[in-house]
Amino acid sequence: MAHYGLVSPLLSLCVLYAPMNLSPDFYPPLENDFSSYVNKKPPCYGLRRSFKTASVEVTTCPDLCQPPFHLSAPGLCGDEKIADVGGPPYLQPVSDLSKKYALPEILDLVGMEGQGLAIGAAGGPFHIVGKNSELVPNLARDADGQWQNLSRYVHIDDDQKIRLDMVPNDTKDCGLMANLFVSQGHRGKILHIKAKARLGQRNFTESIQELLRIEYGGATCQSGGVFLVKKGKVKLHVMTDFSECPCPGPDHEWFRYYEADAPIVCLTAFHSVDVPDWNLRVEHTHCFSENGDGGHYHYDTTPEEVEYEAWLNTAQNLYRIDQPPLA
Repeated sequence: MAHYGLVSPLLSLCVLYAPMNLSPDFYPPLENDFSSYVNKKPPCYGLRRSFKTASVEVTTCPDLCQPPFHLSAPGLCGDEKIADVGGPPYLQPVSDLSKKYALPEILDLVGMEGQGLAIGAAGGPFHIVGKNSELVPNLARDADGQWQNLSRYVHIDDDQKIRLDMVPNDTKDCGLMANLFVSQGHRGKILHIKAKARLGQRNFTESIQELLRIEYGGATCQSGGVFLVKKGKVKLHVMTDFSECPCPGPDHEWFRYYEADAPIVCLTAFHSVDVPDWNLRVEHTHCFSENGDGGHYHYDTTPEEVEYEAWLNTAQNLYRIDQPPLA
C-alpha cells in the first residue's frame, strides 16, 4: 500500500495518506438495496431487531442547514468520502501533541479542493484553545471559496463544569484524530432512518453497523451524516485536560461521563468493518445541543423512551491519513 508524504505549510505537519478504491473488499451499498433490506419482513435483523419501531427510506433530504440539524451545508451528496485521520494511539496512553491537523488541508487531500463539507468527530484544537477537548467538526466551503464554520468544541472549564462553545477565532484545526464524512454538501436522495424504543444492547450506530455486516459480510461499507436524538437521554463523555501520567483507557478519571437530555444533534462517521492493516476507528460520533450539552456519544440510557432520526449517506472512497504505526 503506497503512502505519500506532504508537509503542511500551515502547521509544518507530515501527513501520510493512502486513498484507495477498496474493491472487492470495499463495497458502498446501493441505497435502494439498503432500504429494501432494512424494511424486510419478518423483521429479524439490524434495526428491526434493535428497536421496537424502525424504518428506512431513500428520499431527498430537507435543508440540513435548518433546525434541528444546523449543518454548515444543506445536504450530504456529491463525491462522498470518509477520511480517517490520526487515531487514538496519538491520544493515549501518552498524547502526541505534535499531531495537529488543518481541516481545509484534509479536504484538499481527499480531492475536495473546491466546494466541500466535513462533519463528524475529532479531537479539539488544543494548540488553539489551550486544553484538551472534544471537537464537533461542522465546516463547509462553497463554490466561491467562502467558509461556513459551525464547528463546536466541548471542554471542562476552569470551574470544572462541562461547556460547549463555538470554536474560537474561526479556527479550522483539530488535533490527534478526526473521523469525517466529506461531500460537496448538495441536497439529494439519501437514507432517512427513524427508530424508537431500543430493545437490544447495541446503540443506534452499532445497530446500523450490524445490519451492514449481516448484509455485506466482510466487505467494508462506509457511512456518515447526522442523526437527532429526539427523545430520551444519552450517555456522553468529555475528556478533561491532558493527563500528566499515562492514561490506560476509557475507565481512567481523565474521561468525564454524564447524561444529557434530548434533543441532541449527533455528527457521525462509521464503517461496517475495519480494513486489514488500516486500523480504522470503526465508529466515532460527537454531538451538541442547544442546551449547551455535548461530547462523545456512547448510547442512550432511556431505551423505552428514546427516539432517533437520521439522515445518512454512503461513501464511495475511504482515505487513511497519518495512520499511527501498527503495534
